[in-house]
Amino acid sequence: MQLTQRIRINPSREQETLLWILSEKCRLIYNFALSERREAFDKGTKGINYIKQQNDLPAIKEKYPEYKWVYSHTLQYTLRLLDANYKSFFALNKKGDKTARTPHFQSKDKFSALVFNHGGFKVEDGSIKVSHKHPSLTPLKFKIPSKFKFDNITQVSITQDGKRFFASIAYERREKEYKDNGIYQAFDLGVIKQTAVNSFGKFKEFANKRPDKYWDISIEKVQRRLSHCRRGSHRYNFFKKTLNRLQAKSANQMRDIQHKLSRKIIDNTKANTIILGDLSIKEMAQSNKSGLNKSLQNTGSIARFVSYLTYKAKLTGKKVIEINERGTTKTCCACGKEKKMPLYERQYICDCGNNMDRDRNSAVNILQRYFLSQMPSGLAADYIGNLRTGAGI
Repeated sequence: MQLTQRIRINPSREQETLLWILSEKCRLIYNFALSERREAFDKGTKGINYIKQQNDLPAIKEKYPEYKWVYSHTLQYTLRLLDANYKSFFALNKKGDKTARTPHFQSKDKFSALVFNHGGFKVEDGSIKVSHKHPSLTPLKFKIPSKFKFDNITQVSITQDGKRFFASIAYERREKEYKDNGIYQAFDLGVIKQTAVNSFGKFKEFANKRPDKYWDISIEKVQRRLSHCRRGSHRYNFFKKTLNRLQAKSANQMRDIQHKLSRKIIDNTKANTIILGDLSIKEMAQSNKSGLNKSLQNTGSIARFVSYLTYKAKLTGKKVIEINERGTTKTCCACGKEKKMPLYERQYICDCGNNMDRDRNSAVNILQRYFLSQMPSGLAADYIGNLRTGAGI
């Protein structure tokens, strides 16, 4: 499994100046390549792709020698990033997504990441060093805290967040072998809470802490002030920086909470198999519920939480399986009858006598659906019987 560790680095003034010079070259390559692609797209010309633009790099370096300062694979990765952005645009455009737009040009005041993914870096003696050929010969070598240990490093990226610089180190880590211990746990993931039920019918609920709710008040105030400022003015720049700082704090707190919650779940569940409902977040965000839309779009909370659970499970010999949960909220987990369940109805009440929290009903349906789809009919019936007995259904 490949993991990434983000580590703050503290470049000297000379190193910071050099990082910005190299970043500027990557930004210009990206923008020149984007301009070429846009022009070809508008004219309907074919043949302008990553391979062609990569093959053009040697000629560009001969004409503009300053591009030789940047490690060659770093420039190639910049073009590959543009190619990935264009492929995403074409995929959305093919699906008829009217919101799809071609990639934007990179701004000169934004640091373009320096990515070293095929060599060009060395990690040893508690430091990381990346290559360059700038005439200044300033070494780009940064200390790494001793608590971080890496075995097989595959990529190093230098980025900037605000005024701080970071080194993101991608490395391989061996997964623990998965063994099915016959215990299963399903989750109904939501914006308000995460509801779990295991194969014995025992429920557990985890409330979602929402730091974004706290920060939204301050963020909206700053956004209102920003909207009345002339773009580029001192007041505009001040409020823009303030807004970025508040949004970063909100996002960082949300990630920290989700990391801790996912670790708590993985470490404490006895089940080696965790089943999650795979509901399209995009479809949820296209609903008419403005509060739900804002929660999903501002935090990306559900998809990110799933990714945290998945990789933490793999490291401990457990497995996360996603199944289609469409209709699980509307379906009675006892008799299978469907009914409309608007968001304001928090209790599922069925004519058959089933009366339980809507999220618990959904979690039971997800687990039953897994049993029916993954097990022989007789074994699935036994598991479902134990689940319903334990849950008092």
